[in-house]
Amino acid sequence: MARTETPVCEFGQKAHDFSLPGIDGKIWTLEECRGENGLLVMFICNHCPYVKAVRERIVRDAWELATYGILSVAIMSNDPSDYPEDSFDNMQQIAEQFAFPFPYLYDESQAVAKAYGAVCTPDFFGYGKDLTLQYRGRLDESRKETAAPEVRRDLFEAMKQVALTGQGPKQQIASVGCSIKWRNESFP
Repeated sequence: MARTETPVCEFGQKAHDFSLPGIDGKIWTLEECRGENGLLVMFICNHCPYVKAVRERIVRDAWELATYGILSVAIMSNDPSDYPEDSFDNMQQIAEQFAFPFPYLYDESQAVAKAYGAVCTPDFFGYGKDLTLQYRGRLDESRKETAAPEVRRDLFEAMKQVALTGQGPKQQIASVGCSIKWRNESFP
C-alpha cells in the first residue's frame, strides 16, 4: 500500500462525464448524480485503511451536504484481482453495512479515474453548480486512524461554501490515502 497525496486543486476544471454501473444494478451518469448546487465525486474503495477511517464521516457529510443541494457519488476504480475486498460483491456489502446515501459505482476499466486524475483513496473532487472544480482536499485530519470528533470538517465546510457562494476555499489541504491499484500498475 503506497501512501499518496492528491495534487493541488485545479479551480475551474470541468467534471468528466461517465456512465458506470452502480451496486444497485443501474447505470449512472454524471448528470444523474449532480445536485442543484454541485456534486462531490469521491474515489474510494473497501480495503484502504484511510477510507475505513472515514467511512462513517463520509456518510454523515453526504447526508448533510444534500441539504445544501450538493449530492455525492462514490467510485471504486481499484483492480480487485489483487485486492478481493474491493470486489463488486463486497462493494454492495459495504454500501449496505454503512447505509451509503449515494450511488457507489464500479469503474472497471479505470478510465474514469484516469480522466479525473484520481491518485488515491480517498480522493475528493468537489464541483459547483456549473460542475467546475472548487475543492480537491481532505475530509478532515484523519489518516489511517479516525481523527478526534471535534476536528475541523474541511470537506464539509468547503462544499457548504461552494453551495452558498459558488466558490471553494483558496487554501486547501491535500487528501492522503492508498494509491489507486492500477491494472498492471500502468498509469498513463
